[in-house]
Amino acid sequence: MRDLDDLRRAVAREGAIARVVIAATRGSTPRAAGAAMLVWPDGQSGSIGGGRLEHEAAGAARALLTEGVGIRVLRQALGPALGQCCGGAVVLVIERFDRQRVEEAASTLAETGLWARRIEAGAGDPPRTARQGVQATTTWSDGWLIERLLPRHPVVIHGAGHVGRALAEMLAPLPDLAVTLADTRAEMLRNMPAAITPSDHPLRALSAAQDTATHVIVTHDHALDLELCHQLLQRPFASAGLIGSATKWARFRQRLAALGHTDAQISRISCPIGDPNLGKHPQAIALGVAAALLKEPGLRAADRRRTA
Repeated sequence: MRDLDDLRRAVAREGAIARVVIAATRGSTPRAAGAAMLVWPDGQSGSIGGGRLEHEAAGAARALLTEGVGIRVLRQALGPALGQCCGGAVVLVIERFDRQRVEEAASTLAETGLWARRIEAGAGDPPRTARQGVQATTTWSDGWLIERLLPRHPVVIHGAGHVGRALAEMLAPLPDLAVTLADTRAEMLRNMPAAITPSDHPLRALSAAQDTATHVIVTHDHALDLELCHQLLQRPFASAGLIGSATKWARFRQRLAALGHTDAQISRISCPIGDPNLGKHPQAIALGVAAALLKEPGLRAADRRRTA
């Protein structure tokens, strides 16, 4: 379960929402078990994929909210009934969430890392996996739904100009990522999507970042870019990229070496970034950076490798 923060924000905004999660799959399906979306009367976020499947599920979720029902289970074959060619089948669990329900989930997940709940009437005792812990993201067993709390990979974007803002808005909807956007200019951080965490200074964002974070340096100030690279090379990080030309990077390498960093350390920062075949428009640069980031081994979510 990666959408707990999204769930909290949606409930705070709407009062009550319906969450649709793929509890189990069989055969070819658009998304894997664990994919989820949030639905409210006049909107939705997230995706379970499948076009018609998602449309029908959203309708069922809104009906659940209207009827005041707490839980509903849908077993759906993705064949002639939906006019889809996948040929597989899914079990969908739709649950109503209000503030109390969200905090119940959050408390359980914080304590054990798992949230096991009885979904279907007549289900027996919790399965052994609920008592011993599970490795799967989502487990559907004998009328019980068990979800494991999964961390989001932190991505810190230093600079909220055209490229930084475009990149943040591309990455923020992905449930696997937690995006922070940092800039010294307060006006650049206005009207951001709720899923993006703002920071008022790139150096503070770097200092606060987890050791596993990916950093993308795209500020408007070359001196700040250099200082960020210098500070970054003195601490752990997963990967890092710097916007700029080959000439800029050659000068930065010299300056970073003069600051005491070895060639091996400096080479951990990628520069230039993006895909030159896509062009130099800010959105094109952001698209190339996002594509490269999502190819990193630690970010290859299982359901990105399955299509229907």
